[in-house]
Formats: sequence, structure tokens, C-alpha cells
Amino acid sequence: MDLPSDFSIDAGTAITLGVIFLLIILSGFFSGSETALTAASKARLTQLARKGSTRAATVVALRDKSDSLIGAILIGNNIANILASALATSAMIALVGENGVAIATVTMTVLVVIFAEVLPKTYAINNADKMALFVGPIIRALVLVLTPFTWATRVIVGGTLKLFGVSVSAGLGHDEREEELRGLIEMHAEGGREIEHEHERAMLRSILDLADVEVEEIMTHRGSVRMIDAEAPIDELLEQVLESPFTRLPLYREEQDNIVGVLHVKALLRAIRAAKGETPESFDVMAIASEPWFIPDTTTLLDQLQAFRERREHFAVVVDEYGSFMGVVTLEDILEEIVGDILDEHDVAVAGVRPQPDGSYVVEGSVTIRDLNREFEWNLPDEEASTIAGLVLYEARKIPEVGQEFSFHGFRFRILRRHRNQMTLLRMTPITEGSDA
Repeated sequence: MDLPSDFSIDAGTAITLGVIFLLIILSGFFSGSETALTAASKARLTQLARKGSTRAATVVALRDKSDSLIGAILIGNNIANILASALATSAMIALVGENGVAIATVTMTVLVVIFAEVLPKTYAINNADKMALFVGPIIRALVLVLTPFTWATRVIVGGTLKLFGVSVSAGLGHDEREEELRGLIEMHAEGGREIEHEHERAMLRSILDLADVEVEEIMTHRGSVRMIDAEAPIDELLEQVLESPFTRLPLYREEQDNIVGVLHVKALLRAIRAAKGETPESFDVMAIASEPWFIPDTTTLLDQLQAFRERREHFAVVVDEYGSFMGVVTLEDILEEIVGDILDEHDVAVAGVRPQPDGSYVVEGSVTIRDLNREFEWNLPDEEASTIAGLVLYEARKIPEVGQEFSFHGFRFRILRRHRNQMTLLRMTPITEGSDA
């Protein structure tokens, strides 16, 4: 396209081009600010604000009123872009005539896309926190100035959307926020320390699961609970205490469902030491036992953890809806759900599981599915049953006989032992590709 022979730029046009240049810079500032303020880490900024950073507090406050923030930035950005385009078109028409419209359109499109959109947003996304802290006070002033316009805009937009049945008031619900947090936890792997990060991610995931897991899923089943007859002679009672690896033992009378107390080994030792001159037959174990604390099996781990803290107790007896004894749960059980197994010299990693040389596992029926999944990184479902015997019973839809085999969830299950209607011992064999199912 040939320019007129008398083409020249007067002072007024030069000023106009200068204003256009400044408007493009202003548009880039708004675009970069929007990206930085929305992409900046709110958790990191909140921590900085707690440490006394006023700029971080400003950014957090702006983020909390995102509708006003975005509205003000968009208004400022559009004013800058539209005004720059109008001035460019006017200047080019004055310089080259009607062809100036096409020239102004192409030129402004290129300039706005590169210098007012892509360039500032690229910088902002790579330096979100730093830029957000810098632009926060400036954008706060802009939001205050444009408050009447943003309010009017929100009213118009909200009214228009309401006509079509669209709600704009609903924010992220609890489930959405939890999923967002879980996503952030999974992103925690960045940095190269995969083993350490995997352990950290597992603990963080477990903390989020506390409100969804019930004590029934982690308790020690009644079949594995060491219990003591409260009417037993002192010699027999002491023998049972010494054989047990636990420091707290339920006491029962006549039948195991009738739990009458909880014996703490330390309390027993103190009582024996204090009763030097008494005969063993006169010793009353119920005098030193504490009252049993019964909790329903549907109690969540989060609620039970809080209850342990409030009552300053570490041991609870789990009962079902009919009051029948189901098992016991301790503070250590809940802590192990968060940090993993805490083994001492008396513990066995996943008690009731014996790996075999052929790659199979001999498992007691009372072993919980969660323990197996955590220890061996399996993915057995625990929605319908809490123990491995319960899972087999649920999948088989009948009470299996000894020697029967079933295949599901990537394993072949063989019933090794059964007591009445309860499966007490099973063999689990992982089904690999190419093996017979």
C-alpha cells in the first residue's frame, strides 16, 4: 500500500501516537495484573500476611472479593483497548485517508495481542506471587475508584443471567474445595524427592480421609482382642497380662459381650506394689479398673480423635447399633491411619498376614482391608466390608466351604479354615497376566 506523497506526522498526531503507546502499556498492566492476582498462591500469600506483610494482606483481601477485582480490571482494560483502537483509527485516517481503517485494525490487533496480552500474561504467570505483591496496592485503588461501575455491572449481569435461570452466587462447595486440596496434594511430587514426597502425600491424604472413615474399619476385631475375665484368680490374671503385648485390656464377666471395665497394666503394678501385706486372694481387680467407654461403630475417625483429646483417654470399646461388642479402637490406631504403622518391639507388621514363598499370602479373616491396602499398596474395595473375610463373604454371596476358591479384584481366594460360619483363615494369591484365574 503506497502512502501519500505529502505524508507527514504533525505534532498532534505524534501526541496521539504517544497516547496510544501509553494505553497499550496500561492495557498490558491490567492483563498482567489479572493473571498475577488470580494465579498467585493464596496459601503462600496468607502466610505472608500473617507474618505482617501489608501487600500480601491487600492481595488476599482482593482475592476474597474476586467479582469486584475482575470487574474493575476488565473495565480498565477494555477502556484502554477501545480508546487506543479509536485513537489509532482516527490518526491513521488523518494520515492516509480511508485506508487508515484497515491499517489501524491490523496494527492494533498485532500490538494488543503481543504487547497487551501475551507478553504481560506470560511474565505474570511465571512470576505470579512477585507481581501480585507489586500491583496489589495499585489495583486496590482502582477497585475503590471503579466501585460504582463494578456494582452496576454486577447487577446487570446478575439480572440477565437470572432471566435464564443461571445462579452466580454459588461458590465452591465443601466437596469441590476438598477435591481442589487433594489435587494440590498430588502436585506435591514436584521437586525430585519422590520417596519423601510420597510419604508426605500419603499422610495428607489420610488426614482428609479421617472424616470419611469409620472406627469399624480400623478397630481391632473382637476375635483379636485380648480380654480378661474379671472373676479370674489373681495368678491367672497376672499370667494373662504378662502374655499380652498391650497396656490396656478389657475386663468381662460371664461372657465377652459383658464388658465391665478396662484394666491398665500400670494401675495393676501400682496396686500390687501397694498391697505387699495382703494375700493375693483378697485382690479386687475391679477396684483399679476404669469405666469402659462405649462408642458406636459408625463414629468417624475425625470425631473419635477429637473425643480422645477431650476425654484424655486412649482406649474405647466399639459396639454396634444393638450394643453388641465389636472390637476396640485406640488413639494409636487413628494416628497410624495418618502417619502409617507405628511398630514397637511387641508389634508385628500387619498381624495375621504371613507371606508365602510362592508369592501368596496366608491371611486371617479378621485382618482389615485398609491394613492390607496400606501395607502392600493393594486396591481392595472397603465400601461393603471392613475385613478380608467380610469381603469374600460379600462377593461370594454365600458362606463358603473350606477348600473353595474365588477370584475377584485381582486375587484368588482359597478358604483354609472356618469356625462355624466365620472364615478364620484364607490364602490370597495375586492374579498376574498369563496366570490361571
